Amino acid sequence: MPGASTDALVLKLKKNSRLDQDDVLAIERLPIKIKRIAAHHYFVREGERPSESCLIIEGFAFRSKLTPDGVRQILSIQIPGDIPDLQSLHLHVMDHDLTTLSDCTLGFIQHDALRELIRQRANVSAALWRETLIDGAIFREWIANVGCRPALPRMAHLLSEIHARLEMIGRTANGSFELPITQVELADCLGLSIVHANRTLQQLRHEGFVATERKNYHLLEKTRLEELGQFDPTYLHQNPSL
Repeated sequence: MPGASTDALVLKLKKNSRLDQDDVLAIERLPIKIKRIAAHHYFVREGERPSESCLIIEGFAFRSKLTPDGVRQILSIQIPGDIPDLQSLHLHVMDHDLTTLSDCTLGFIQHDALRELIRQRANVSAALWRETLIDGAIFREWIANVGCRPALPRMAHLLSEIHARLEMIGRTANGSFELPITQVELADCLGLSIVHANRTLQQLRHEGFVATERKNYHLLEKTRLEELGQFDPTYLHQNPSL
């Protein structure tokens, strides 16, 4: 199906930026090498010098840093439509790892093709630049979340963010969404121990904020959960006019 590999990317860019039909066609015509990678596998490693950037077509991934003594901090969750290593166009050495959270379909785009697209399409160039700025805004919010909020609001904020980002690309239904994340990974997102992360999620369930079944999450009290997590979606910059 033409353009299927870029559907989530185009949908997200059109929500955040102004693209015309020629811009969309130019994105859909990008030469993309598709790979399917199983869950919990690295696809970009710290220290590598990529010659291509990776588009998440289906599935979930995450960025992380590993300290010399083996402690991992997950820095962000990546969803369909994200190009998490877009900065490798200009920052040639990767300074973090990218790992699949679930089984993923990934599209690898040569840097030369992206540079040509950016040269030819000013709107696309601006849209991709805006995406990197939004990435930075998400990093700042994650720092504040891990560094300033207690465990319960910290978890509430994370779930509220994932729901908002998935909703933007049509991957939610009545407050429900899929997030195939383990307790270990959830703890590493939040800077908590596995036991503490598990107890925090159990408390959210017990108090009626969320229901979970394996990889499925349902926000039973979405507004209350956002209030608990002090979640303000402004940092996601989902309106191109703002």
